[in-house]
Formats: sequence, C-alpha cells, structure tokens
Amino acid sequence: MARIVVVGAGVGGLATAARLAATGHQVTVFERADTVGGKLGRYARDTPVGSFHFDTGPSLLTLPEVFHDLFEATGAKLDEYLDLVPLDPIVRHVFGDGGPPLDSCADPVEFATRIGAAFGDRAAADWQRLWRRAARVWNASSRDILRRTVDSPRDLASLAWRVGDLAAIAPGRTLRGLGRRHLSDPRLRMLLDRYATYTGADPRRAPAALVAVPYAELAFGGWYLRGGLGTLADALLTRCLDLGVVVQTDATVTRIDATGGRVHGVRLAGVGAPVPADVVVANVDALTVYRDLLPHPRRLAGLTDRSLAGFVLLLGVSGSTGLAHHNVFFPGDYDAEFDAVFGDPGRGVRARPAADPTVFVTVADDPMVRPAGHEAWFVLVNAPRQGTATGAVDWRRPGLADAYADRVLEVLARRGVDVRDRVLFREVRTPADLDAATGAPGGSIYGTAGGLLRPANRGPANGLWLVGGSTHPGGGLPMVTLSAQIVADEIGPAW
Repeated sequence: MARIVVVGAGVGGLATAARLAATGHQVTVFERADTVGGKLGRYARDTPVGSFHFDTGPSLLTLPEVFHDLFEATGAKLDEYLDLVPLDPIVRHVFGDGGPPLDSCADPVEFATRIGAAFGDRAAADWQRLWRRAARVWNASSRDILRRTVDSPRDLASLAWRVGDLAAIAPGRTLRGLGRRHLSDPRLRMLLDRYATYTGADPRRAPAALVAVPYAELAFGGWYLRGGLGTLADALLTRCLDLGVVVQTDATVTRIDATGGRVHGVRLAGVGAPVPADVVVANVDALTVYRDLLPHPRRLAGLTDRSLAGFVLLLGVSGSTGLAHHNVFFPGDYDAEFDAVFGDPGRGVRARPAADPTVFVTVADDPMVRPAGHEAWFVLVNAPRQGTATGAVDWRRPGLADAYADRVLEVLARRGVDVRDRVLFREVRTPADLDAATGAPGGSIYGTAGGLLRPANRGPANGLWLVGGSTHPGGGLPMVTLSAQIVADEIGPAW
C-alpha cells in the first residue's frame, strides 16, 4: 500500500483518487479551493422569482462509456449517482449568412439527411466522406493513444501505425486544410473549425487529427446531467469518501518535495511539517507544476504556447426563448475572430477581444436549475488569456469586462436573439476570474494549445504523475477521466 497525495480535486484528481483507493492505496487529496470540481464549477443565484443554478465549466458530457468504466472500476454503477439525458440536437448551429440552422445528432444517417435538407446533397455527401475519414482517425487514436502513456514524440513515432491510419491522420496537415479539401460548403467548414476550439487551438494551425473530436461527439452522443454537469463532481467526491479517500479543501500545496530522483511528499501553505508521500499525482496545470511546485526549466520550456480562454456571461432570463440546449451563433468572418483572440506575437500584433465573436449559448431545459417560466443562460465566447503579454489581454482593466459583456449581448441581438430587456441579472466571468478560481495560468482552459502531443503523465521524478486537461491525452471531461485511468493503471494496485 502506497501513501499517495493528489494535488487538486478537479475531475482528474478525484477520478485518480477513487481508482487508486479502490485498489488498496492510502490516498489524500489536497484542494486549494473551498470546494471540489476544479473547472467543473458552479454558481447559484437566489432572486425574488426563485433560484438559478449554472455550470460555469463544461456543459456537455461525451463518451459516456468512459464514465461507466470509471464507476465500475471503483465498485459502483454510474446510473446510481447520475441521471444522463441524451441531447437531440447535440448542438444547434446558426450561421451568419441568415440561412437555416443545422442541428447535429448522434445518428450519422440522420445528420447527413439534415445537412442535405439545409445545405444540399453535395454538402451531405462531402460530410459523409469526411465522416468515414474521421472514423479511421478516431479508431487509431482510441486504440493507440488515448489509453496509454505518450511521453515523447518518439513514443508516437514508434507506434505501429497502419498505412490507412497515417493517411487519415495526415501528419503535417491542419484541421482547416482538411476541411478545405473535403468540404465544399463554407458553413460545414466553419462547423469543423469550431472543434479546434475544443482543444484551445486555432483551426488554421491545429492538426488535422482533431477531426476525431467531432467524431467522438457525434458518434457516441452528447449528454446532459440532470441538475447540471457539476453533479459529476459530487458523485466523484462521494465515491472517494466511500472508498476512504481523505479530501482536504482550503489546503494549498506550495511545493512537491523531490530529491535523489524521486518524490518524498508535498508542502502545504501555513503548515510547517511536510506531508510524506510515496507517490504524488498533480491535477494542476503542467505549467504550474514545472514553474512553481517542482521547478523544471526543461519541461517548462514547451509550455508557453497557451490555449485560448473564455469570456462568460451567466444570465437569468425571463420567459422562454425556444433555444436548443446547446447553440452556436457563428460570425460572418471566423478568421477575424481567431486573428483577434490569438493575435500575432511574432509581428507584434496584440491579442484583443473579438469584435464579432462566435457566441455559444447553453440553456438547460431542467427545472432543477431555474425557476418556472425562466431560463438560466451560460454564454461563452472565445477570448485571449489573462495577462499583459502580446498574446494576452488584461481583463482586470477597469470597465473592460462590463463593456465586452454589453458587446456580446449586442452581437446576439444582431443574430436574432435579443434578450437584453428580459435579463433579470448577469454575472460576468473573465479569464482572470478563471485563473484566480482554479489556478489555470492566464485562464487558459486547456493548458497548452491543442495537438497530438501534450505534457506527459509521467513526471521527471520517480513517483510523480500528472493528470488533467493540460496533460495527455488532452482537455474535456472524457480525456481528463482517461488521464486518470492511464495514471492509475501505471501506478498499479497495492496488492
């Protein structure tokens, strides 16, 4: 039985703790915040008409089998803890040209039919060809990458890739290039480009292999958890406590002790004595690990290309707007948004809030999260990270957040959804707020910008492991949960 310390009680940390405790280890989790969940955050607001509840992080659950596996590995059933609701549409896409919206779904034949009805038969045929390619990329990724450690480019190169897999993955090609090659309709290209933002990347630079992301969403379905996605954190905490895991909130780890090539424990703020450990699992951003907790210049060097961040509005809205659960309102010029959000540090062009951004609106038809006759809106736009460097924006600048919130609501109004006279309240969350609340450097949602090679799960000291969205295999709830499985399998059982 090993003494294991998990730093951070996000989904990755809690999932790892539960798996390790189920195999006989002694596990303690330290979380700097006063609650668990990490980026799977929540916010509640009481008003005269009733209570509104919001997920402030992920709003969609995909690859449900990953979570079924997690609960079964810890001696439970997912359905005993969570109520999964399938979504159709998974996402409603509204395009800036004023044409018909496109509703995605988990039935590929039906989705192709919807594409044909909205954009024509050629567009539907294009999508079906791309879908077959995406399936090959997904199958290769799932088989060879997503459930095993990938510590270096050498590990990727050494995989026994099949010739067809390599042709589909198209090393060196971008997601944008893949869309231009396969999709004749510019709206479908825009839809495909959006999935680069799932990894915090610019589609013009993101690898073509990210075509596996829409495949995973549309092949296995999109799901909502009744009561909100935050109920997943509650369920994982319950599993941990039932398995004997000690979870301490308001406990900030300031350093990982490692000498002689292996870890020996951690140090906590305000506590003189170190906490001994045989194994340390860090569920914090890899940048934070190698900059602050266990300084390591060599590993830190590759973590400067940060992912995009998000600007969020939480709105209490009176009446019913008839929106789908997930809605994406695209701009007329998608490239202008990416030019703004990422800037061009090489030419000294500063990042800035996009003037005409894509707007994501989530509206859960769930009486558990809003009063009758009202809606709880989660509104998200892509945004530069917090900071003063060329590729960042200082979101703490007085007046900026409120002015941009006004702008986002104006953009929605221009796109046919004007709720400005029906907003009971609004709560603004900037990348600076995400940084402060979760410790995500600059408020970057996914750590480093997306790609096939992320920071390794295996740390530079024996007994140090990394999990979470900034590490392999990537961001998003399923990938974070798979990182926990990878690490728990590598550590192994206590017996």
